Amino acid sequence: MTTLLRKHAEQQFAAELEQLAKTDQHQKLENWNLSPWAVVTYLLGGKLDNGFEISAKYIGNRRLMEIAVATLATDRALLLYGLPGTAKSWVSEHLAAAISSNSTLLIQGTAGTSEEQIRYGWNYASLLAKGPSRAALVPSPLMNAMEQGQIARVEELTRIPSDVQDSLITILSEKTLPIPELGAETQAKRGFNLIATANNRDKGVNELSSALKRRFNTVILPLPSKASEEVQIVQKRVTELGYTLQLPVDPPVLKEVQRIVQIFRELREGKTLDGKTKLKSPTSTLSTAEAISVINNGMSLAVHFGDGTLHAVDIISSLVGAVVKDPVQDAIVWKEYLETVVKERSSWKDLYRASKEIEFV
Repeated sequence: MTTLLRKHAEQQFAAELEQLAKTDQHQKLENWNLSPWAVVTYLLGGKLDNGFEISAKYIGNRRLMEIAVATLATDRALLLYGLPGTAKSWVSEHLAAAISSNSTLLIQGTAGTSEEQIRYGWNYASLLAKGPSRAALVPSPLMNAMEQGQIARVEELTRIPSDVQDSLITILSEKTLPIPELGAETQAKRGFNLIATANNRDKGVNELSSALKRRFNTVILPLPSKASEEVQIVQKRVTELGYTLQLPVDPPVLKEVQRIVQIFRELREGKTLDGKTKLKSPTSTLSTAEAISVINNGMSLAVHFGDGTLHAVDIISSLVGAVVKDPVQDAIVWKEYLETVVKERSSWKDLYRASKEIEFV
């Protein structure tokens, strides 16, 4: 039996969703599998009345999740906005899984996304043979969500060309999708809504029109405000991914996670944690997601090419790759950080030596 590399949220956390549904005594909306209260509990974690423990999917401000869920309970669409790596896609997937038990009604936004991918397309063999008909129509994930009363997702909305973005306006305002070729329309059932994600650091950003912005309630997801929160997120996700990727190594020691998170936070904020040394910031985002990637890559190196224990030499290559996106400007920033900060910390000598043994920049 082949093991899936990545299960959908509703598959991976099926037991938690089942337990929540059994114990949920709060008011449910039509076509919602859980009440708004239970959806927030699923996201943030907690212990149910029967003693069952729900794991936290999002570590951060509870009010932000309450606002997001409350938005989906209205006729307004939800836009999750923020820097790359702030768990927008993660939250979007888990919201859809908790509300609709289906997170797969997804449109991935790119510069090449067409209006047909958002609305509907055609089976051209059937179209040529029999002409326009419902049987020849190929519904988009958004159209399926409307017909089934479920949550649709659009990832990286601002990557989509502006004229294609605006095809959402009628759907979000009128809750209907015209099909002029058939003289028909698809009307949304109760339970339908849309979650879109967007970030403000993408070089391919296409600004949303004022008309489209008005159809969304925007929730800005920030980077973790506390280092302890970020460490907790990284530790949790690295452990989960290590299990999924079948890395036969113990989860990284807390010290290594704390060190990577500290490096990222100092470079992001342009100063050391004690505030005594000002630093230059690289062009890279240095998000929590990238910190997770650095640790995971290090674990893979330790398992397949090392002694199975995570060392500084295992994480240095991925660390430099995360920091140095611009080979000129970022290389200067990283070298300066190595000499003024890493070199001066006695407990970081191993990291400094590893960076010198392998010249990347």
